[in-house]
Amino acid sequence: MTYFKYHLFFCLNQRENGDDCCAQHNAQGLFEHAKIRCKEMGLSGAGKVRINKAGCLDRCAHGPVMVVYPEGVWYTAVDKSDIDEIIDQHFVQGQVVERLRIE
Repeated sequence: MTYFKYHLFFCLNQRENGDDCCAQHNAQGLFEHAKIRCKEMGLSGAGKVRINKAGCLDRCAHGPVMVVYPEGVWYTAVDKSDIDEIIDQHFVQGQVVERLRIE
């Protein structure tokens, strides 16, 4: 058994050379929103959900990107409503959000 039911890693990478990266697409703001929303919903903590920062996840073309473990499901998100949908469907209902999934 794992310590967290779900572990969400957000790429917050900033490329020094100016190439496209998750940081240029509000990854930090979406990360902060996810942390706050999970806490407000009582989803944070042992046996529940952990939201973590990550360096480059090497999927820059889809940015901002995140990955949920233990399933290894990759997501992209454009705005806070996308993050809310991932939290509501994946973390609460246990269903992958196919429209935001990256293969």
